[in-house]
Amino acid sequence: MVSSMASATAFFSNSILSTSSSRNAVSFLSSSLSSSSSSSSLSQDPNGRTQLKIKKNSGSFPICCSLDAAKDPIAEQTPIELRYAAYPTVMDINQIRDILPHRFPFLLVDRVIEYTPGVSAVAIKNVTINDNFFPGHFPERPIMPGVLMVEAMAQVGGLVMLQPEVGGSRDNFFFAGIDKVRFRKPVIAGDILVMRMTLIKLQKRFGLAKMEGKAYVGGDLVCEGEFLMATGSE
Repeated sequence: MVSSMASATAFFSNSILSTSSSRNAVSFLSSSLSSSSSSSSLSQDPNGRTQLKIKKNSGSFPICCSLDAAKDPIAEQTPIELRYAAYPTVMDINQIRDILPHRFPFLLVDRVIEYTPGVSAVAIKNVTINDNFFPGHFPERPIMPGVLMVEAMAQVGGLVMLQPEVGGSRDNFFFAGIDKVRFRKPVIAGDILVMRMTLIKLQKRFGLAKMEGKAYVGGDLVCEGEFLMATGSE
């Protein structure tokens, strides 16, 4: 137990350097562990957050510790609910519904945050535990299905393609194929999926368009691939 207490204290001392609250946190952890019949260990959860697991007679429980704020004295003085700006709104859900034919439960785009007609679009999908796919995928570990991530990205591609600049028709627009798709990290409830779709090549004569898609969560790439769209004709 003494060894694990020392390791925990050293870890927090090295990771959270020179702020007073950081020193208080280390002191609190040290005194808390020493004053109870417990052992502890440090690990990372699947999302990369540091966990301090304290094992007591009644069982063990994880404490998730965010170290980033403690490293930044200025950020530390700002309440976390005021620290991050919201994504801008270029198209709201009503404007998206005017363009895309999809409806619940298959409309997977909530907001467009950047848009260049006929060229590219960046949009978000707020992933929540209330999404209808989570009860079955999976009951004990909710993960957004990869096929739905691809579908959401294709819908963002539709927002680019269904414009006069491209000549796409809402009545004759199809997701025709995918290539080089890779899933880098799982997407879970509470994540904001940020998707960028960019037009690479357009063949109006054949009604085909090739697009590049990338999806991110918190700046980390979670999915990427190349998409083939069939624009058809009126």
